[in-house]
Amino acid sequence: MRHRVAGFKLGRDTEHRLALRRNMAIALFTHGQITTTVPKAKSVKPFVEKLITAARKGDLASRRRVIKAIGDPILVDRDLKDADRKDLAVDGYKVNKYYELLDGPRVVSKLFADIGPKYADRQGGYTRIVRLGKRRLGDGTDLCMLQLVGDEEGPQVSGQYSRRRDKANRRMEFAAQRRREMAEATAVAEPGDKDDGEPEESAPKSNADDASADKADADSKAEPETKA
Repeated sequence: MRHRVAGFKLGRDTEHRLALRRNMAIALFTHGQITTTVPKAKSVKPFVEKLITAARKGDLASRRRVIKAIGDPILVDRDLKDADRKDLAVDGYKVNKYYELLDGPRVVSKLFADIGPKYADRQGGYTRIVRLGKRRLGDGTDLCMLQLVGDEEGPQVSGQYSRRRDKANRRMEFAAQRRREMAEATAVAEPGDKDDGEPEESAPKSNADDASADKADADSKAEPETKA
């Protein structure tokens, strides 16, 4: 019976399980987020949060406990073969002529210098698990993303492909395009319709104009009588 024995076995023995948690914690501290299965994420989440709590303290004893838990690996957050040697030297990396890594910045240093102080005012809950709605090929296990809170600038989290959702998106795009075309056609047709359909109205006549016209008519009628 497994009374008072907590934790996930994950189908591995003790050494393999500890190595798995250590490697996942190093990858999470390096990249800020990792994609894994839900049981593995739930297993490594408390392990990672205890390490961050130790990094918040920042003393020598806490640093030694973290090094005992995950070692002191080199922080590799890029493809070294695609990088320039000068840029690598500026960032503290040392490589040989074959771009094999000799030395560089450490994961523990990043944990105590950057990650720990970032959560100085946060009492726990440094990570989150986001389910992706996808399944792993082979055994069909649910996949998720384990993230450090505040490091969500990575790839977008999207669900599984849905033909119905794709069809609805195409319909919305087509309707939006039709609305834009109709608005443009209306904006172009408005000035022409106003000029062609509505006749121009003549300016209203004033009283002075009416009086001058009546006087001219009276003068034209009186001229023949005077001549006779």
